[in-house]
Amino acid sequence: MKILIPSCIYLVGVLVSSSAQILLKKSAQKERKSIIQEYLNWHVILGYAMFFGATFITIYALSNLDLSMGAALESVGYIFVAVLSYIFLKEKSSKKQILGYVMIVCGVLVFALL
Repeated sequence: MKILIPSCIYLVGVLVSSSAQILLKKSAQKERKSIIQEYLNWHVILGYAMFFGATFITIYALSNLDLSMGAALESVGYIFVAVLSYIFLKEKSSKKQILGYVMIVCGVLVFALL
């Protein structure tokens, strides 16, 4: 129970970071008139701001969590990105990728239970 709250906070940081990746990908998919507009649009600015915020969330969570647990929880980011990509970018996952996601979840569960 002692690590539940820091673990949840860490997962929020991973989710924020994953969301930032989706924003940056959406920005990269659009053509802009100039190189300035490539880097100074709301997708990019918000994406990097979210990465910045996720860094502080992660630092706070790791101050109350073992680094080994943080590394295991970080792998959940692959699943967050896959789900967010499916929802917002309409990207499909292959059967091999889905199997990989299941293995990640199993690995995190085994690590958390031991």
